[in-house]
Amino acid sequence: MGGDELEEIRRRKMEMLRQQQQQGQMPDPQAAAQQEQARAEMEAKKQAIMRSILTPEARERMNTLRMTKPEMVENVEAQLVGLAQSGRLQGKLDDAKLRNLLMQIQPKKREMSITRK
Repeated sequence: MGGDELEEIRRRKMEMLRQQQQQGQMPDPQAAAQQEQARAEMEAKKQAIMRSILTPEARERMNTLRMTKPEMVENVEAQLVGLAQSGRLQGKLDDAKLRNLLMQIQPKKREMSITRK
């Protein structure tokens, strides 16, 4: 379940989409089913990697956050999978470390105050 397999699936999917765009065709049902299967396989591998690098509490936090900020969670998951595959992530990421990571990634909020005269 290495990064090479995920990269190969991504590469094949991108190549298939590129060919369809060039030909201006809509994918046939069989090709659509193959794409869906490839996407499902890639998602299953990503989830397996996430299970191996996150503690149960951290996974629960990610699932909760997915309901409100799905694009942020996708971004964080992609970064974590990349770190795990490159070997730069030692051990499991617990909830406290994940919270710190999420706080660093989250954009800073601007405070506004209105004063009346």
